[in-house]
Amino acid sequence: MLPTLLLIALSHCVHYHQEGEAATSVRAGALVPVDVFSRGEAGYNTFRIPATIQTAEGRVLAFCEGRKHGASDSGDIDIVLKRSEDGGATWSELEVLWDDDVNTCGNPCPVLDRESGDILLLMTHNLGHDHENEIIDQTSEGTRTVWISRSEDQGTSWSEPEEITGDTKLATWTWYATGPGAGIQLERGKHAGRLVIPCDHIEAETRRYFSHVIFSDDHGKSWHLGGSTPRDQVNECEVVELEDGGLMLNMRNYDRSKHRRQVALSSDGGASWSHQRHDPTLIEPICQASLRRLRWATEQAPGVLLFSNPADESSRRRLTVRASFDDGASWPLAHVLHEGSSAYSCLVALQGGDAGCLFEADSYGRILFTRLPASRFAP
Repeated sequence: MLPTLLLIALSHCVHYHQEGEAATSVRAGALVPVDVFSRGEAGYNTFRIPATIQTAEGRVLAFCEGRKHGASDSGDIDIVLKRSEDGGATWSELEVLWDDDVNTCGNPCPVLDRESGDILLLMTHNLGHDHENEIIDQTSEGTRTVWISRSEDQGTSWSEPEEITGDTKLATWTWYATGPGAGIQLERGKHAGRLVIPCDHIEAETRRYFSHVIFSDDHGKSWHLGGSTPRDQVNECEVVELEDGGLMLNMRNYDRSKHRRQVALSSDGGASWSHQRHDPTLIEPICQASLRRLRWATEQAPGVLLFSNPADESSRRRLTVRASFDDGASWPLAHVLHEGSSAYSCLVALQGGDAGCLFEADSYGRILFTRLPASRFAP
């Protein structure tokens, strides 16, 4: 019998058999999304690539790319930020965190260091006139570089971005991305305290693309390359810690014979990855997705993983949140947060047991935040 906890909280909760067939649909009070970033705000043409995190004191931070002159992945792009003091109900005015003139500052991927309370923000950079295909072809003027900024005051102020490319990118790689989404800090086993950031890269000679992680064991002072996936045709990814202390990497899949996410496992804190496979439940149209631990298992209830993506094989629509009670072996509950056009998303586990989802909607016209109440997650 399936647990009666989680996403019956949500407005169109769908119960799934183990085989993945939809069984029943339950309405339980619609959750109203809140606009966080909207096209045209503060002079930006488009906002994309959402990332969210909650600080140690409970403030929710929402990051994204502010694209000044269009929706393109290249050009004049800044990292922008808003804050919420009430769990996502209202948001501050937009602030620019990183603006490097006409260049591309992107792929925000924050992580909270629980011991210090600091927020580390990993990002990438390239010259604004260098396009992705030129960087991959090595015909660009520059290349893709990796940077970090730190906040010691719950996201109020940030250090100047510092480049860490030499420690986190091989010379034989061209394209590179941090996240998108959020990193994690490990809680169990001999690697407890390690900060882990999901990333991806493309090899220069083969042009094969892989997912990998970078990590820090000294609270973000230094960074190291972790392992890459054993097989290619994957890139943008998210990472989660499992009940046994292992890690799972969940990846955007380019194997067009299977419109399903790929996953891989690590038993050494992200130093290496194995058991790469497609997840038969997690359908996708080739897009980014989010994976987050909502709760560890207790004597009273199982642990919960949440996953969000546009759950459609052919188009970016139908943004769906799923729940797993067995560390991602199955996904028996699912809920459609946004039926229409929707794409990238980032989940966050909020204090008190709530969850939240920051996601792109309406042909990249808006980035919305929906809070999923803890009261609906109880058995």
